[in-house]
Amino acid sequence: MRIFIGLYAFCLLAMRVQSQSFVQSVDVWPPGPGQVLVNQVPDAELTEILNQIDPNRIKAIIAKLGTFGTRHTLSSQTDPVRGIGAARDWIAAEMKTLAAPSKGRMTVTVQSYTQQPASGIPNATVISNVFATLTGSQEPNRAYVISGHYDSRVTDIMNFTDDAPGADDDASGVAVSMELARVMATHQPKATIIFAAVAGEEQGLFGSNFMATQLKAAGVDVQGMLDNDIVGSSKGDDGTVDPFDIRMFVQGMPKTITASQTSTLETIGGENDAPARQLGRFVAEVAQNSVTQMNVRTIYRPDRFLRGGDHLSFLSQGFPAVRFTEPHENFAHQHQNTRIVNGTQFGDLIEFVDFDFTARVAKVNGAALWSLAQAPGTPKNTVIDTSVLTNNSTLKWTADPHADAGYEVVWRQSDENLWSRVVPVGQVSTANLKLSKDNVQMGVRAVGKNGFKSPAAFPLPG
Repeated sequence: MRIFIGLYAFCLLAMRVQSQSFVQSVDVWPPGPGQVLVNQVPDAELTEILNQIDPNRIKAIIAKLGTFGTRHTLSSQTDPVRGIGAARDWIAAEMKTLAAPSKGRMTVTVQSYTQQPASGIPNATVISNVFATLTGSQEPNRAYVISGHYDSRVTDIMNFTDDAPGADDDASGVAVSMELARVMATHQPKATIIFAAVAGEEQGLFGSNFMATQLKAAGVDVQGMLDNDIVGSSKGDDGTVDPFDIRMFVQGMPKTITASQTSTLETIGGENDAPARQLGRFVAEVAQNSVTQMNVRTIYRPDRFLRGGDHLSFLSQGFPAVRFTEPHENFAHQHQNTRIVNGTQFGDLIEFVDFDFTARVAKVNGAALWSLAQAPGTPKNTVIDTSVLTNNSTLKWTADPHADAGYEVVWRQSDENLWSRVVPVGQVSTANLKLSKDNVQMGVRAVGKNGFKSPAAFPLPG
């Protein structure tokens, strides 16, 4: 009997060892070159920038925007104290003040056009975007955009007379954009950063659509857009408080590519590797750290159900873009007339804004923007050789002189969301890896001597 029990215990131990060995082999499969990818962390300059973000200044911006009564797109353009025109003029004047210490590197533009009657716009209406442009020192035509919308609304989307304070939606996003303009004005990025406050969002994304189309027509190489819309509250309608998380909505398959391009991505399993997804991965890598004190919760869809935002205008022009929105929304505080019903306060009021939370959201955006603008641009014309059957992988791309520390190939298992391995390959424009392209997803990113690294470019068959 003792012999039987001993054999049984030995068999159980052997099965346990075999099970552990099997699990371990699955964890490291497939074996391949390179090291574990370590997230980029803020350098001294970026840390200084982020630490200057001030919740009190964010509060002051949101409070000031609330004094204009309504900022409805159809409200007065000429009243000096009430309506969207007064808000526009204040934002422009304030941005000029913020730009003054830049020694001319930051300029302010009021970009206006007349929108003819359309859905949400019953009469010809002037729509104005206000933005500050911090011109890049090395690549002025490569640009990154951050935006919030300064128009507001109540329950009836056509009601332009009642007060619409729009504290969370979206004075909070405007405050993020303006505060980052302030703290970055005295610094000099390698690429251009545009800090925007757009109008016409509630009526149908009119302002951002005009801005994106103008950038496209001008040939500006917009390699990333960050939309901040409803980033003011950490408390949901059920009382849940979540002050250290921010949602980031990231589109999958682009709508701007051809049917043939869509078919190619589907054929090679690249549905999760479009430029917007690479931007989202980059933000997740650089913006979750001890300086921002935030978790970025990546959500793989363009936006929430039944909702949309200004990032969609940039996506429609083929620009990578993502949207930030607070983790738990309270719909009693969005698109509502200010009123009390059965003891419940409705309306988008400043009393519901968490300024410390919004400041941390600004840090997430700041970490992403500065890291993008200081790194070389995303590699272009990236292809993977599919001409022969082989268990090696050859990647090629166009060399960029600004990638002065060379390139890295990143890779991950095909069911992983984030890049997990990195292979430095030097200052080259082609690399051959002992890694089968059939088993993993690969990308190429550029590296600067300053240590900043670009988003990855996903290679297409070539």
